[in-house]
Amino acid sequence: MAVFSTNDHKVMMPRNIANGIVAQARSTSLVAKLSAAEPMRFGETDIITFNEFPKMEFVDEGADKSPTSAKLGSVTAKPHKGQVTLRFNEEVQWADEDYQLGLLDELAKAGEVALSRGLDLGLLHRINPLKGTATTWDNYLAATTKTVEIDAKTDADEVLRKAVGLLVSEGDAWPVNGVALDPRFAWDLAGLKDKDGRQRYPNLGFGVGMTSFMGLPCAVGSTVSGKPEATKDTDVRAIVGDWAGGVRWGVQRDLPVEIIRFGDPDGQGDLKRKNQIALRLEIVYGWYVFTDRFALVKAKAAGVGG
Repeated sequence: MAVFSTNDHKVMMPRNIANGIVAQARSTSLVAKLSAAEPMRFGETDIITFNEFPKMEFVDEGADKSPTSAKLGSVTAKPHKGQVTLRFNEEVQWADEDYQLGLLDELAKAGEVALSRGLDLGLLHRINPLKGTATTWDNYLAATTKTVEIDAKTDADEVLRKAVGLLVSEGDAWPVNGVALDPRFAWDLAGLKDKDGRQRYPNLGFGVGMTSFMGLPCAVGSTVSGKPEATKDTDVRAIVGDWAGGVRWGVQRDLPVEIIRFGDPDGQGDLKRKNQIALRLEIVYGWYVFTDRFALVKAKAAGVGG
């Protein structure tokens, strides 16, 4: 009896498709738009931090040099594996090569969306996108305790200003270099009027394509609130903070496509019995978020405060 290796059951995506998925995952994700990815090896990655920054000393000519004090620490970026499994009728195996490549293209397009939204939902809210529920991870951006609540009497831009103030008014002020907006909050900002009834920020249009606001790089997307994947709205409408240094993330694993011909890989029944095959796309992200460098703007939770 022939013994088949794993190479008989796996194919690598054509490089132009695989690279395309990586590019899309990094360009369509709100996290990726505001925070640059960095190379990461697979597994837990230690990140060195300064708990006390060193200070420079001016030294006169001929004078002794003093020791420089600094305290080092570390945090750990942990890997988080995501997957997409799609089933197809077995007949696709009989199609010509062009059709099969077209199928992989379609998988790539679906993967682009799933992977980019998955990065946001996991890093921002620790939400498992498929189930819509929270994981047990203890490091995610929305765990920050710095929060401003939206109220009907305060304009949206003033609410955002208060959130920024939670960061820059501290003794050790964190840099504020980006803001992520839920489409509903972006709409509120775009709709603000001055005392003469004119748009306060006419360059925002309807708010859907915002790339900056009040000098800050800006990205707009529904993953800010976690909907529609989240079973319950997180009530987050804006996230402001140190996107350049407060988030450390990267892709730790390449993007193979596994062709599965046997068994029940996703709980929908035996593939052979149903005359189906499955294609599985997997990715491993690694990240660590310094939550104290971010502030949230949140809607008032339903049923709270009357």
